[in-house]
Amino acid sequence: MLEKPESEYFLGSFVFQSRRKTTDGIQFSENDLLDGQQRITTLLLLFAVLRDMAKDKKASESCQKCIFQEANEYDGIPERPRIIFDIRGEAHDFIEHLAKTSGSTSSAKKLSDYATDATDLSVRNMARAVKSIKTFFDDRSDISPEKFIKFLRQNVLLIYVSTENLDDAFRLFTILNDRGVPLRNSDILKSINLGALSSDQEKRKYALLWENAESELGEDFDRFLNHVRTLLVKEKARLSLLQEYEDKIYDPKEREKSTGNKKPPLLQKGKDTFDFIKRHLEYYKKIISGNNFDITGDFRFDNLIRMMFCGLPSTDWVPPLLKYYDKFNETELYQFLKLLDNKFSADWIIQLTPTARIDAMNDVIKLIEASKDCQDVLKSPNLKIDETKLLRELNGEIYGRRFARYVLLKMDYIFQNHEQKMHFETLSVEHILPQNPADDSTWKKDFTEAQMAEWTDKLGNLVLITRKKNTSQGRLDFKEKKKKYFERNIDSCPNSLRVLQKYDLWMPTNLMENHEFSLDRLKDHYAA
Repeated sequence: MLEKPESEYFLGSFVFQSRRKTTDGIQFSENDLLDGQQRITTLLLLFAVLRDMAKDKKASESCQKCIFQEANEYDGIPERPRIIFDIRGEAHDFIEHLAKTSGSTSSAKKLSDYATDATDLSVRNMARAVKSIKTFFDDRSDISPEKFIKFLRQNVLLIYVSTENLDDAFRLFTILNDRGVPLRNSDILKSINLGALSSDQEKRKYALLWENAESELGEDFDRFLNHVRTLLVKEKARLSLLQEYEDKIYDPKEREKSTGNKKPPLLQKGKDTFDFIKRHLEYYKKIISGNNFDITGDFRFDNLIRMMFCGLPSTDWVPPLLKYYDKFNETELYQFLKLLDNKFSADWIIQLTPTARIDAMNDVIKLIEASKDCQDVLKSPNLKIDETKLLRELNGEIYGRRFARYVLLKMDYIFQNHEQKMHFETLSVEHILPQNPADDSTWKKDFTEAQMAEWTDKLGNLVLITRKKNTSQGRLDFKEKKKKYFERNIDSCPNSLRVLQKYDLWMPTNLMENHEFSLDRLKDHYAA
């Protein structure tokens, strides 16, 4: 603006879905903004600040017209802010106050209260944005509010595309969107299902449910919707999330083999979908809450859940757990979770493909669906593991393998006092006998080259530490390493504590003894 005041600035493309609405007997057009929410909201905040800072009355009036629409019954125009947060009541009130009230951005205390005390995150963010905009103009004497208003009104351009059809609007969004934060699958899925509702009250209710879930789960919300898809379809996803819902759930394209007829929908759009998601969301939040002491009378369940999220290569085990909880609630829930973890982790350790692991989990979902009693599930071959292959892998060199940290986490879990919650911050796999001991160290005297080659990377020589590896300290002789390195970095690792408290020396016999002991404990755990 300063260097080229006559140049134009392109703000990008905006996509609307247009529709007719009635308020106080006045019919008018309204646009649901699908792409450009952040840019439009920022413009409104900017115009509100400029309105209150401008000394020229006409400049202030120009800004006010951009943020607030005065009523005109003759032209069918109702009184309202230019932007409406229809679902979030607190955000709606904040924008209305900002838009209606001249000088509303001038109260530093009021803005600070909004920025720190508002329960709605979007209100806190908008209040902070207003403060930042004010600070910018206060610090820039070379840019007057009037000059900036003129630039905004005359030189800032945008393209908007509007259609009444929601599907067309999303198609246009996909084509045009090349900047800003893209719509997520969850955004589109929400709009499709809100569009299937006829009641405004239901729309507000379910939109708030959805937005609260997005706020709680963040980027994991799309993953949760994938879990819901899996519960319904019970097969590996082959399309995008949105396409899976359209082609596999709402309007299945496959046909029944026996009749040749199209398969019926697995779920209806609208209330049916929202209620299904709501139910399983409650299960999911309960399961991951970390507050399930009542299930076993300690934190065994919560610790195992945290361990699985922390160490397993994917969350494909979540849908079977949700299905079990939906059908049998907390009856033998911990026993099922333990079997589920053993099955999923064992299949991973013996190197089954991701597809094979997913198929195994989908088979468990089908099993639960078909079972009348939870014992039918717990005793099913679907949850059995290949013990021979598993023990062969665990008995070999595991350092550097993707599952090494998880196996050691499982050792910690086995020795954990489950009256307390486990901690998984900054865990590293550490060798007791170092990989490259110094030539003058006692390691070279105590271990032959053949013993080091055979045992260094095996389970019995590995522990977890609660910090990043330190190469120099990792090469210390055992007594020094134990005192200077291990003792300060294994306080929350029960298996590491067990090993270091038991052994004062680390000779080949100690390593082999610990290896066999660890292997036996894992064997017992996986057999349970």
